[in-house]
Order: sequence, then structure tokens, then C-alpha cells
Amino acid sequence: MQTSTCKKECRIPERATLPKDLYQKLADFVSELPQKEGHLVTALHHAQHLFGYLPREVQEFVADQMEVSLAKVYGVVTFYTFFTQIPKGKYPISICMGTACFVVGADKVVEAFQQQLGGVEVSEVTADGKFSIDCLRCVGTCALAPVVMIGEKVYGGVTPDQVKDIIADFS
Repeated sequence: MQTSTCKKECRIPERATLPKDLYQKLADFVSELPQKEGHLVTALHHAQHLFGYLPREVQEFVADQMEVSLAKVYGVVTFYTFFTQIPKGKYPISICMGTACFVVGADKVVEAFQQQLGGVEVSEVTADGKFSIDCLRCVGTCALAPVVMIGEKVYGGVTPDQVKDIIADFS
């Protein structure tokens, strides 16, 4: 991997397809950690916050900055379901498909979101990059079933009829 040097001795990939200033922000964050050992998950959380997801080039950069193998980084990224290697929309829609939510119609809510967003499938991003749809196993708010999260905003008792208005909150 060819790299260019920047302040605080970070090596930004020359062939980076993502904004180079974000690599610098990540390098600055890592350099401010009290120690690198034991903080890989912290660095990956910050990387995902900056880039929105963790493609291979970001994983390689994190491995370099944290002085660990790419295999170790990849192992952590694929172990924890919070991390994603697939781009998300600006407003990621997460629909709980746990038992309580499923029983009261979460599958119909998923279909309504797909229809309102022009047929986008689960794990895909709308053409304008605004929304993505994902299904979760359980968010732990069964009393509010079915539950939808958009970013960090939680909607409870969602029905298919409410989906158009929910999307309008973010348009």
C-alpha cells in the first residue's frame, strides 16, 4: 500500500477513495489514546463514526495506526455486529425483527419502508444516499414493538401506515 505522510506520523493511503482529511482525524484520535493496546474497538468505533463504515482501506489504516495485523482488525470488525463493511445511508433505518416485534407486524413495516423508498432492499442504500434499511435481532424495547430506529431516534408501535410520515421527518 503506497502512502503519503502527514503530521503526527500517519500514513494516508495514496490510493484512498475516501476523504483524506478523515484519515487525519482518525490518526489524531489514535495518537491521543492513552495507549494503543486494548483500544482497538475504540479506534474502530471512531473510524466508523468518521467514515460511516469500515471498508478494507480503512481497516488497513486502523491496523497500521494501532500497530496490529489486518487479520486482527478484520476479526474484530466481523465479530461485532455494530461494525459494518457496507456503506449506510445518511439516515440508517434499523427495524427490529425480534420475536415481540415480528409477532406484531415488523415484517409489514419493513415492506412499507422498502416501498416508500423506491424498492430498496434490506442492507442497501437509496440512490441518493439518504436512507439504508437494516433488520436487527432485538433492540431490547419489546414493550414498544414493533420498533424502528433511524439513527438514534426510536419509534415505537410503528405501523405500515406511519412509515411515510416517519420518512418525511428526515426529508
